[in-house]
Amino acid sequence: MNRKTIKLISAAAAAVLLSSCSLPASNEAQEPNSTAYVSEYDASGFVSLSETVPNVILEIRYYSEYNFVGDRIDGYEEPCALISREAADALSGAAHDAEELGYMLKIYDAYRPQTAVNNFIKWAEDIDDTRMKDYFYPELDKSVLFDQGYIAAKSGHSRGSTVDLTLFDMRTGKDVDMGGVFDYFGERSHPDYIGDLTPEQINNRNILRNIMTENGFNPLDTEWWHFTLNNEPYKDTYFDFPVSDESVNDD
Repeated sequence: MNRKTIKLISAAAAAVLLSSCSLPASNEAQEPNSTAYVSEYDASGFVSLSETVPNVILEIRYYSEYNFVGDRIDGYEEPCALISREAADALSGAAHDAEELGYMLKIYDAYRPQTAVNNFIKWAEDIDDTRMKDYFYPELDKSVLFDQGYIAAKSGHSRGSTVDLTLFDMRTGKDVDMGGVFDYFGERSHPDYIGDLTPEQINNRNILRNIMTENGFNPLDTEWWHFTLNNEPYKDTYFDFPVSDESVNDD
C-alpha cells in the first residue's frame, strides 16, 4: 500500500462519507444470539501475536485494572494477545502498512474467552459498583447497560478474529489522538462521530480504519477501535480457553 491509498481526510469530507451518527450508542459486546454457540476449548487454530506479529505494541487492558470494570478480568492469565492464524496474517500486513506511515499498531484486546464475557455480565448486574464510571460511562446510568446493548451474553471477540487497537505515533512517542478513549460507552466512540472532534482526530480515526479495511478487516459502526476479519474462520464458535501463551504453546 502506498501513502496515496491512506490519506488524511478533512472534517468536511468525513461529514459526507460518514453519516450514521444517529445510530443508538452501543458497545461491541452486543452480538446476535446465535443458536450455534459452542463452548470450545481447542486453541490449535490460534497464535500469539507477540510471536507472529512482533512489530505491534501490546497494552492488554483486561489483564490490568484500567478498564470499565476496574479489575483484572477473568480468563486473562497473561498480558498477551491471542488470535486466529488467519487474522494474525492479515494483521501483519496492517502493521507493515502502519509502519510505512510512521505508526505502530497498539493492541488493547484480541481473542476474549467466554469466561471474560461472563465476568462482564456479573459486573453489570452489580449496579452499585461504579468505580470506573467517570472514565468509561459518565453519561450513562449503569442500570441501562444491558438494555442498550453495551453488555451481552456473547462477544465477537470470543470467535478469535476480532481485534481492538489504536495507532502509536513513532515520531511523537505517543498514542494518536482519536478523540475518545478505548471502551468508552457512548456515541463519541462511533467511528463516524464528528460532534466536537477536531479535524485531526477525525483524520486519525480514518487512517486507522483505512489501514485495517485494506488488509481484510471489517469495522464496527459503534467502536472506532474494533475490527473483525472478513471471512473469519470460526464465525459460529465461541471459545473459552484462557488468554495465556501456554494455551497456544502446549506442545
